[in-house]
Amino acid sequence: MMVKKDVTLNRSLGLWSALALVVGTIIGSGVFVRQAAVLDDTGSVSMALLAWLAGGVMTLTAGLTIAEIAAQMPKTGGLYYYMDRMYGRIWGFLSGWMQIIVYGPSMIAALGAYLGILFVDFFGIDPALKVPIAVGTVVLVAILNFFSNRYGALFAIITTICKLVPIAGIIIFGLFFGKADAIGASVSSIHGTVGNFGVAILGTLFAFDGWILVANLGGEIKNPEKRLPQAIVLGILSVSVIYLLVSFAVFKSVDAQKVHQLGIGAIPYLANRSFGLIGGRILSIGIIISIIGCMNGKIMTFPRIMYAMARNKELPFSKQLSYLNPKTRTPIVSVIVTVTIAVIMIVFFNADRLSELCIFTVYCFYVMAFFGVFKLRRENPDLKRPFNVPLFPLTPIIAIGSSLFVLISEVMNDFGGVLVSLIIVAIGVPVFLFYRNRKDSVKDVVEND
Repeated sequence: MMVKKDVTLNRSLGLWSALALVVGTIIGSGVFVRQAAVLDDTGSVSMALLAWLAGGVMTLTAGLTIAEIAAQMPKTGGLYYYMDRMYGRIWGFLSGWMQIIVYGPSMIAALGAYLGILFVDFFGIDPALKVPIAVGTVVLVAILNFFSNRYGALFAIITTICKLVPIAGIIIFGLFFGKADAIGASVSSIHGTVGNFGVAILGTLFAFDGWILVANLGGEIKNPEKRLPQAIVLGILSVSVIYLLVSFAVFKSVDAQKVHQLGIGAIPYLANRSFGLIGGRILSIGIIISIIGCMNGKIMTFPRIMYAMARNKELPFSKQLSYLNPKTRTPIVSVIVTVTIAVIMIVFFNADRLSELCIFTVYCFYVMAFFGVFKLRRENPDLKRPFNVPLFPLTPIIAIGSSLFVLISEVMNDFGGVLVSLIIVAIGVPVFLFYRNRKDSVKDVVEND
């Protein structure tokens, strides 16, 4: 067996870069556009706030659990690598396949689509420009990621700082000057369709999506055994607090019925009403920067999965997909392919719907990874772990139980969508078998570092 170690990636990212990527990749459009959707699913402001809290608790317990695994396996590829090492190559491949074919590109595409909508609404330009704006932004951010990962990380830090401006403005105004005080209100016009708490939580998970993606850069982080868990846990904690404060501020400032009517326009309405035209525009620009920063984190991290799989010769055109620019040490071909799929989704598909479908499948793999903590401890009871999940086994049990709750809710409410998502994963089986047999025939197994 010939083993080719992945020693060419540039291990240059420190804690602040990793933390900025976690926060920047999580905070995108979700918290700004999902307020009305979560309210509609729950039917009352108090339950909507509880859904945001539940989403934060779920994400934190999940992050703490994965942090223990990440500290033991700080390699490029994240979840793909963990599944491969804990359950075998086919499970690693399928988790990676799902992420690179649909999940990653659809999340990038959904962010681009949201950005196009908000840009047009914020600045009153021709609605026909929504798609060109979305595509152009995705392409420009992709070009940034052709350069060294230091530039992508620096951009993440800058955009994370910038996105805190509108967030701080919304929170401060809502908490101290908001007069609607809709915290205990309900939305009477939608009582016939409310009460779907599980689906509401699923909606908040879109806003929390991205917390694990920094793990895809495990091979590029300094002292990853220590820094990777720190970035994941601190990032999730920070975002959870921010999301609760934003939601609370919104309902302190805008009547619940009005939030329901405005839909994704609730935050822009709040910005314009609270800070006037100029202040509203400044906050709008901050929100757009937030979305671009989130997009940058996803474009920076998802291609690393494709790169890692190509290094293992598990994909068509693996030689090309595993190419690293010799100067920048970035997988530019994988970046191009990922972004190309995303652009196709923006132009021809409902990217938001595709991203919702993939939340189900990715959480299936998350649940397996959560069980993997017990598996690793049982197989190596005396192993000294760089990070131990606190309150073990309670924390991973909560992560497993809450994730199963959301999965069951999704099956009950969108069975057709679940089938589609599982079919997408199943299509990867013959692809895996073909390339496994091909590798076996030439006796050339390549593993990523």
